[in-house]
Amino acid sequence: MKFLSIRLVSSALLLAFVTACSTSSDPAPATNGSTRDDNLALGNPSGAEADATGSPTNYLLIKPQYTLSYNRDQGKPNWVSWHLSNAWLGTAPRQDNFAADDDLPSSWYQVSSSSYTGSGFDRGHNCPSADRTSSTADNTATFLMTNMMPQAPQNNQQTWVGLENYCRTLVADGNELYIIAGSYGRGGTGSNGPANTLDGGRVTVPSHCWKVVVVLPVGTNDVSRITATTRVIAINTPNINSVDTDWAGYRTTVNAIEIATGYDLLSAVPSAIQRSLEARKDTGPTN
Repeated sequence: MKFLSIRLVSSALLLAFVTACSTSSDPAPATNGSTRDDNLALGNPSGAEADATGSPTNYLLIKPQYTLSYNRDQGKPNWVSWHLSNAWLGTAPRQDNFAADDDLPSSWYQVSSSSYTGSGFDRGHNCPSADRTSSTADNTATFLMTNMMPQAPQNNQQTWVGLENYCRTLVADGNELYIIAGSYGRGGTGSNGPANTLDGGRVTVPSHCWKVVVVLPVGTNDVSRITATTRVIAINTPNINSVDTDWAGYRTTVNAIEIATGYDLLSAVPSAIQRSLEARKDTGPTN
């Protein structure tokens, strides 16, 4: 009996040790009833495919944290799509561990953190670091270079940050968001002046950066809950360092972004509702 008791105690200690080692050090986020939903629920804007040979400029990458279309020839994403709710937010710190993305085909050039060095352009997040703070792994994923675009510092650090912060305010108020962001064109103006490309021509500097935000109260069956009165915020900013710091002045329609990019945004939404939403320019609060 004494030998059996020792074995039982040892087993209990071993189980406790294994459990402790396998548990994340990041605290569980307070979800307030929200969940993590499909990052591409509103549709694939460009019909991207995970086909390295057939779609090198529209290559689909699906990650737990976001989904994107990558352009091999421009060294940046065409667009990135993600869901934002309290289930994605927590207390994990900003990692700042910019890195090449090993999920790209091995034969492709790997854009790295140093590709932007001395360029006068920021490594501008599409899906923001602060939108993925529920764990270290989630935050780390936002620092992959496939999530970055060359962005004028004032545009990245002030104009876009203002909208990003407002989006998280909407989440704190009981909403969940579906967000699609991207860039298009060629040629921007950073802190060192104008440029068309970085890294020996391997990374294209976009002329414009855009974002579309669909706002829903927390719930289920999200796409089916989108109506003609659902709030949709769309902005399109010039990628210049003299850009206005107030993002509200760059509000536009989804239709205008579609014309500029050739994408079909919100394609999973019923067509009649989609037409109504995409033609309307948001006039709601901005803080």
